[in-house]
Amino acid sequence: MDKARIAVLVSGGGTNLQALIDAQRSGVISSGEISLVIANNPDAYALTRADSAGIARAVVTKRECGSQEAFEEKIKELIKVHNIDLIVLAGFMSILSENFTRDFPERILNVHPSLIPSFCGKGYYGLRVHEEALKYGVKVTGATVHFVNEIPDGGKILLQKAVEIQEGDTPEILQRRVMEQAEWKILPAATEMVSKDIVSSRQKG
Repeated sequence: MDKARIAVLVSGGGTNLQALIDAQRSGVISSGEISLVIANNPDAYALTRADSAGIARAVVTKRECGSQEAFEEKIKELIKVHNIDLIVLAGFMSILSENFTRDFPERILNVHPSLIPSFCGKGYYGLRVHEEALKYGVKVTGATVHFVNEIPDGGKILLQKAVEIQEGDTPEILQRRVMEQAEWKILPAATEMVSKDIVSSRQKG
């Protein structure tokens, strides 16, 4: 069966990558296949997860490449060599420039740990998102999967899932709950959605 080839870009522990691998195993993702994992950090535990799942992996660091442009070119090269159809950013801690994103319109997915347009944009990543949500006193937060364009967290929204804030939440506790209840569910679901579109447009074409 024809499947969309997926590259997952990671920087750290790779919990969202694991959610995608598990979703592929359980059949939640059936129209796509993770063919490549690219990390911008040689120590990312996500690389171990890729190895365990038998997925090709690569490390590309900005320091080694010398500039943002060279860094992005190297990633583009890998995408081309592996015939990648869809790029999924799963905790990838590097903003991709317009020079990169415009080459892959509606082919790059990102998961953000809030309900966009709240607590998003430049500088909003990791724990800071949850710190701000708690500071602001919102009663509901969640996660959003969106297409990536040149504006940080600015692309078209595909899926969102709400998560309730509970008494006594710390940023760390909230981060965990948003991952478990929202990110790990909607990222695989959106990945399947877009993979399915890619395959069906190929069949029509």
